[in-house]
Amino acid sequence: MFMTHHFLDPRMYLGKMVTVQIDRPMGSRHPSGGFVYPVNYGYIQGVPAPDGEDLDAYVLGIFEPLGRFTGECIAIVRRVDDLEDKLVLVPKGKSYTDEQISALIEFQERFFKSNIERG
Repeated sequence: MFMTHHFLDPRMYLGKMVTVQIDRPMGSRHPSGGFVYPVNYGYIQGVPAPDGEDLDAYVLGIFEPLGRFTGECIAIVRRVDDLEDKLVLVPKGKSYTDEQISALIEFQERFFKSNIERG
């Protein structure tokens, strides 16, 4: 018997403006993975994800380290072999193809099987 947990569907964020707290600014090193973050990476405070942590997000299109960011959610990275889905946020009006997103997040997603989902 599987237990069901109720989490917000990350698809509800597609096309919406979302604010994230950046805990891994561009250029910082992952505490255990050893890799450097080439993009800003953070989470939506108080929005739980299935892994028990807050819902994570990649921030693309900003080329300096940030502490906080509000941007448009253009995609969701759905991990097939892991519980964590990730939002993809960009400055309003900016867009990236699935191929561009995949290339920009490969530094971390190469460890997982994931798909990019749009609205």
